[in-house]
Amino acid sequence: MIRNITLGQYLPGESVMHRADPRTKLIITMLFMVILFIIDSIWALLAALLFVAAAYWIAKIPVKYAIKGIRPVLFIILFTVVINMFMTDGNTLVNLGFARITDQGLLRAATVSLRVFMLIASASVMTYTTTPIMLTDGIEKLLNPLKKIKFPVHEMAMMMTIALRFIPTLIDETDKIMKAQAARGADIGTGNLLERAKSFIPILIPLFVSSFRRADDLAIAMEARCYRGSKGRTSMRVLKYTKTDVAILLTFCIICAGILLIHYMI
Repeated sequence: MIRNITLGQYLPGESVMHRADPRTKLIITMLFMVILFIIDSIWALLAALLFVAAAYWIAKIPVKYAIKGIRPVLFIILFTVVINMFMTDGNTLVNLGFARITDQGLLRAATVSLRVFMLIASASVMTYTTTPIMLTDGIEKLLNPLKKIKFPVHEMAMMMTIALRFIPTLIDETDKIMKAQAARGADIGTGNLLERAKSFIPILIPLFVSSFRRADDLAIAMEARCYRGSKGRTSMRVLKYTKTDVAILLTFCIICAGILLIHYMI
């Protein structure tokens, strides 16, 4: 299960999504997330789902790999489905005695699960197609206006990207520690809830120690390379909007208009 978490990983490729400016992908991802919280029509959400599927197809991301990234949060999605299905009032479809399934409950369960699914999928497709360095540059460029109020834009962008980049690294480290502890006879993930929580203590302690050690090594490596934040720093690749980025943004705006139209008309 721990290896199923793919958020923060980059998949090399030559698709249009890979070549697009990181600022374009950041803007699209943020606006799309806002739209997901605005719409509540099942038809509008299905239209948004088609957009996400098209983004994965254009980025040439394997379907199996995309599904793999959803598995860790599948329990959360199923939990929200069950809660909304049984806790929403409406016309009764199935009466189980102790609980009942209503038409409004099914509709709300479908909308909430689709929304959660697309929130994760849209964020994942951005990290799949953007390297950590390009993501840092994109965040920094978008937050540049905040420099006028002395906001540490570069440092904030660097911290966000390092945190995102360390997700797959910590996942691999956790998997190694779990296998090492299991080889020593540790009983992990069995018993009642309290016993399961106690069984993860031998994993969490070495994971924290390893994380602090990696952070210290990273700080030393950055100092050895004379890293001084944004002061005097230049970029190897200068970000420039191209006709492709403009076309992508215009297409996205048209799709968003269509989704909102479906939301308000149906």
